[in-house]
Amino acid sequence: MSRPTISLCMIVKDEEELIAACLNSVKNWIDEMIIVDTGSSDRTIEICQSFGATVLAYEWNNNFADARNHGLAHATGDWILYLDADEELAPLGDYDLHAQLRQEHAAILSLHLINYIGEVPNEDEAFHIAHPRFFRNHRGLQFKYPIHETLNVDEIFGNQERSAIIGHVPLKLWHRGYMDSITQQKNKYERNMTLLLQEANEQSSNPWTEYHMASEYYRVHRYDKAFEYVNLSIVRFIQSGKMPPSLLYKLKYAILFNTGSIDGAWPGIDKAIALYPDYVDLHFYKGVIFYLKTWYAGALDVFQHCLVLGETTGEHLTLRGAGSFHVWYYIGLCLEHLGNNQQAAQAYEAALQLSPTYAIASDALLKLRIGGENKEGTES
Repeated sequence: MSRPTISLCMIVKDEEELIAACLNSVKNWIDEMIIVDTGSSDRTIEICQSFGATVLAYEWNNNFADARNHGLAHATGDWILYLDADEELAPLGDYDLHAQLRQEHAAILSLHLINYIGEVPNEDEAFHIAHPRFFRNHRGLQFKYPIHETLNVDEIFGNQERSAIIGHVPLKLWHRGYMDSITQQKNKYERNMTLLLQEANEQSSNPWTEYHMASEYYRVHRYDKAFEYVNLSIVRFIQSGKMPPSLLYKLKYAILFNTGSIDGAWPGIDKAIALYPDYVDLHFYKGVIFYLKTWYAGALDVFQHCLVLGETTGEHLTLRGAGSFHVWYYIGLCLEHLGNNQQAAQAYEAALQLSPTYAIASDALLKLRIGGENKEGTES
């Protein structure tokens, strides 16, 4: 069989600071770059062309899906890889991507998306999820929704089992778009909310619109509006006969935590866990609720279950550490409150073994040791 060809498809505007790193990460193993430019005034087009990209000028119409589909119409590869300029694929290493594509039965392939947060790129300070990025060309797959666009999987494949449609490639994709410096520079909140409000006023809007509005409000700490819209999204999913996706519940309880509404989070979170019993983040939130309510023995049981669940890169958006080092830190706190300082120190050490830069565990361990030394000095 011949080597499968891959077309990189992107949409860009004023990305001169990021685009070269993105294109460098894939240039050696893709066959063509189709880049839709929606009105750059910097060196973006020049940089893309230096990589041999075909750059298509496109008049922006406030619709990301339309812009992406314009690029798809010009792609000739057997497979499409779509990226954003603030993303970068990890090196393939010894992995033979083309060999997998040659043998692949699935129409869509996900990879390990790492959404960095905070000030500097750190996989321990990130949300992780399996995200579809490769898909077969010429199968009718296109993007829908003006913002937070997604593939029209249901329209093409109907009720087929997702496991038969979507496979996986063992690649990491680093996303920097929601790091503090980039969100501030690009004014993403204003841009996204303008488009989302526009979409919400259309009859064709879907429950994802309210979820994305809630996410935007959450990012700018408008927790009252975030809570209003995440609940509206949940209701709209239920009314449409669909189970609300797991990340809606993650956002709902994150909002409650940030507003100190622990009584509002308990016992409701058990209903969310009943829907998604394998979602470690929800169990972690439950453990923190128990800890804040000073139910330390019960919290230990919940945190131990988090360790059993662990962290896998699947369909749930997972905070790194929710099944590992964050859990060990809270186990240490619970053990301290129960008077088991030696075991608490071991828990903090376990957290630091998993994440050596985990500052609050390091501080807790140091404080515990200083406290122990002072106690020994007093007794002597």
